[in-house]
Amino acid sequence: MEESLTPEEIVRELDKYIVGQSEAKKCVAIALRNRMRRRMLPPEIAEEITPKNIIMIGPTGVGKTEIARRIAKLTNAPFLKVEATKFTEVGYVGRDVESIIRDLTELAIRMVKNERIKTQEERVREIVEERILDALMAQDAGRDEEPDFESSPRVDVVWPTVPASLTRTREKLREKLRRGELEERIIEIEVEESSFPVEFVAASGMESLGIDLRDVFGSLFPPRRKRKRMKIKDAREVLFNQEVQRAIDMDDVVQEAIRRVEETGIVFIDEIDKIVSPPGGGYGPDVSRGGVQRDLLPIVEGSTVLTKHGPVRTNHILFIAAGAFSQSKPSDLLPELQGRFPIRVELSPLSEEDLYRILVEPYNSLVKQYKALLSTEGVSIDFTEDALREIAHIAYSLNEKMENIGARRLYTVVEKVLQDISFHAPRLKGQHIVIDREYVRKQLQDILRDEDVTRYIL
Repeated sequence: MEESLTPEEIVRELDKYIVGQSEAKKCVAIALRNRMRRRMLPPEIAEEITPKNIIMIGPTGVGKTEIARRIAKLTNAPFLKVEATKFTEVGYVGRDVESIIRDLTELAIRMVKNERIKTQEERVREIVEERILDALMAQDAGRDEEPDFESSPRVDVVWPTVPASLTRTREKLREKLRRGELEERIIEIEVEESSFPVEFVAASGMESLGIDLRDVFGSLFPPRRKRKRMKIKDAREVLFNQEVQRAIDMDDVVQEAIRRVEETGIVFIDEIDKIVSPPGGGYGPDVSRGGVQRDLLPIVEGSTVLTKHGPVRTNHILFIAAGAFSQSKPSDLLPELQGRFPIRVELSPLSEEDLYRILVEPYNSLVKQYKALLSTEGVSIDFTEDALREIAHIAYSLNEKMENIGARRLYTVVEKVLQDISFHAPRLKGQHIVIDREYVRKQLQDILRDEDVTRYIL
């Protein structure tokens, strides 16, 4: 989808879910479009054009993470969201930053594999149907064994000439199978099971090297085949997975996945402000924070990361970082790391009007979510405009009086407003309830009266 979207169309898509923050949306849209433009250039020029990484700065709850989530759904590119606080400097206990690229590669492999499965699905289901029919025919004929399909790879299903009576029986079974009349019938099929004698748990260095002991010793312990009896509805899934593995060329899948990661990969690093060492830091956890920043430098700049599937170049991966920077400033990051995020976008705090728009405009607004939830109980609810204005006003006031958590405050306030209705919903079936300003104030009177609202802090 990324291929065909213009910057204006990307912004319009983001507008369906995120209120305001037009500057951030515009920067992200340009970055995505530039990737498409680069792929249209001659290779010698394209190689020299690197992504302009973005850092989004703004208080919590203004839409930084939501922008990332929506980008992931908009683009058909490998996309990984990580939190900077989950990583430690090389040499410390924990995950090192190179695991970001390894995780992105694994994600891309799953993505490409699923695409290939879709292209092969119809053919594979035909093969599975024939295998189930073989098992049924063998069962009806009193034989214990299903024909051996493992001895040689199949491209097309070729069946030997059989008597007309058996053909008619097979077709009758096929019709019943397709109508779902045989789903509970027990058949015997051959399945593959891991013959690995011991379950390995990766040691702390193994994961950092991208090593899986099951892969290392897999050739020494090939999967063993075992005959199992199960219902047809369960056998269909087992056989489908077996046949898919044979139909897909995993070497080709891995190569395509690595190519996509290198050319179109996107990494969103959230909470990057949490790895800033405070002034005077340099010991304890602060040592590791600075180390994480230093470890990020070569990956963001462009380097080669070794994975168990092969080397992956990060030169053209787009990195988008985000942080509130409430306890620090972007200038507290290592100067070298600052330079690797040339595009800076400041997201503005949410006003009372923004909070009102968040309640009514987005495709997945809170009000629409609660209406849908309560409709499952047969309860219909509607909010008057003055009720929504009051909710926005109270949420904004709480953000001003206490810690400003942005749009997340609306979750607390709306949940409190609808608490009684949600609790009594089963016995309110068939009723239509209109929520007005007075009802909102009545439900929130504890908050309005009591300045100590610590139990409503998220």
